Amino acid sequence: MSVHARAMSDRQIVVRSMVSRWFSTLLTVLTVAVAVALMIVLVSLRSSAKSVFERGSGNMHLLVSADTSPLASVLNSVFYAGTPSRSLGYIEQQRLARDPRVAWAVPTLVGDSYKGFPVVATTPDFFSKFSIDVRSLSTSASEISTWKMQTGKVFKSNFQVVLGSDVASSTGLQVGDHMSLTHGMSGAGGHVHDEFVFDVVGVLARTGTPHDRAVFVSLESSWILHAHDRREREGLIEHDEHDNHDHHDHEGHDHPPPTTLDDVTLDDQRITAIMVHGRTREGRSTSASIGAIAGELRSNPLLTVADPTAEVNSLFELIGGIDIVLRAMAGVVLVSSSIGIMLALYNSMDQRKRQIAVLRVLGASRWRVLRLVLAEAMMIGILGALLGLVMAFAGSALVTSVLRALTGVVVQPNISGLATLGIGAGAVVLATLAGLVPAVMAYRTSVAKNLKPLG
Repeated sequence: MSVHARAMSDRQIVVRSMVSRWFSTLLTVLTVAVAVALMIVLVSLRSSAKSVFERGSGNMHLLVSADTSPLASVLNSVFYAGTPSRSLGYIEQQRLARDPRVAWAVPTLVGDSYKGFPVVATTPDFFSKFSIDVRSLSTSASEISTWKMQTGKVFKSNFQVVLGSDVASSTGLQVGDHMSLTHGMSGAGGHVHDEFVFDVVGVLARTGTPHDRAVFVSLESSWILHAHDRREREGLIEHDEHDNHDHHDHEGHDHPPPTTLDDVTLDDQRITAIMVHGRTREGRSTSASIGAIAGELRSNPLLTVADPTAEVNSLFELIGGIDIVLRAMAGVVLVSSSIGIMLALYNSMDQRKRQIAVLRVLGASRWRVLRLVLAEAMMIGILGALLGLVMAFAGSALVTSVLRALTGVVVQPNISGLATLGIGAGAVVLATLAGLVPAVMAYRTSVAKNLKPLG
């Protein structure tokens, strides 16, 4: 028999053996595939997710708020994970803006919503000073701006709205449409201010960050809504029952709103956060004075001062612990699948002893029989690794889609060829090692004992 013919014969023997036990083989391959896919997805998504969060926090040096903790402040005011628990007086932003060590201080107010999307009340400086492109840390945000308009323009006056790309695509709103905001979060005791009609003037291009799921309005517009609620509580104006309306339901609301900017008092002028960028030297991203500014602000017990970059790092250190646990679980699944390979082959040895004896009589050596069993275990590992790679691509796409739908974060899976090769090779090696015990059993199979007549 030629070497080529012999090799073909070996492959046929391995394939027929696997097909004859197709159910147990399939389950074992799937177990290996799940473990491989889980490990690849964890490795690929972690680094890209961190990059997205770093981009989202952008070029601010500090985030000043009255939230319960620095991390909560960043999550609520930058990534819109929840509603800030406390607010600040607008005077705090004015003090910071006058500080000669501060290049800019952009106020934001988060707490209202539109059909579940967070409303961010701010100033036009949000789009001209704050940049979500971390490359802008090397220069001024006014020179490199990542905020691009898909259509329309940035708001210039009150009751104008700029929509994040996901808001526009989900609601169907376009430039020129009208809408009313919900004071508070939808479904959480909030009510629609349908007496105040906002005009959509712009839609932002996609950024791949939570800002895509935000609705941006002027700070004064939000203050007017809050002043209106206060005046209703004080009995200065008649309270109306507010029902939910969409952007088509504004007929009959052409009369002037009962509350204007003139009705806004100092107490109504609240904000939930201040994005701060310290003055820097040309070509530098860090500010020599930002540490002193942060120290002074932290001396005020009513203020929470966060370094967004540090908080993102701490968040991923926390996630890193969970990540290690998940990787360990994937490793346990992979080892368990290897044990499954060993048990499946081991349990089949009693049924295959006669077949092995026949092979020996036909000229197969003990070493060839051992190699056949190892080859079968290796083949299961290879099939599991290949299927796991396919599942990893599909799983990464699914996770990306779900994250984008829920948070607006677009995480591009960064599947490293080297890491994937290492994980796949590890799975194959473990599977092959798992075949050693049944292979040794096959090696020791007695020809004479197993060729006795049946019965």
